[in-house]
Amino acid sequence: MKRLLTDAQATLDLGITLAQTLPTGSVILLEGNLGTGKTTLVQGIGQGLGITESIVSPTFTLINEYTQGRVPLYHLDLYRLEPHEVVALNLETYWEGIEVMPGIMAIEWAERMPYQPESYISVVITYGEEGIRQAEITPFNCNIDKLLPSI
Repeated sequence: MKRLLTDAQATLDLGITLAQTLPTGSVILLEGNLGTGKTTLVQGIGQGLGITESIVSPTFTLINEYTQGRVPLYHLDLYRLEPHEVVALNLETYWEGIEVMPGIMAIEWAERMPYQPESYISVVITYGEEGIRQAEITPFNCNIDKLLPSI
């Protein structure tokens, strides 16, 4: 599925739609160059979950946990890490709900992950002509066609 993102509001709206339709336990792997809107998309997810806290990129903290929404949002940024460093984070504890309450997990710079969960949604955001961005949404081992009819 592809969706044009004409401005920041369109990116926020996509995030809101994702948050309102995806089930608890969903993992969203985000890829795209600097400034394409990955964090903006996660801010929309937070809005859709009812999170009022300011959502910022966890570039230096690596993981931000927002627990006051409909379900928790776990926001990760792997920009500063090498794949072997990502392994040490034990990300599966988040998507398997082992040590944390199950929620929605959004991982920026997911291409740095040496492994993925069994089921996830890939969102690749690219620049297009005249500043318009495009999000390509690809489900892996999950069916989002019925969940996201507006995309």
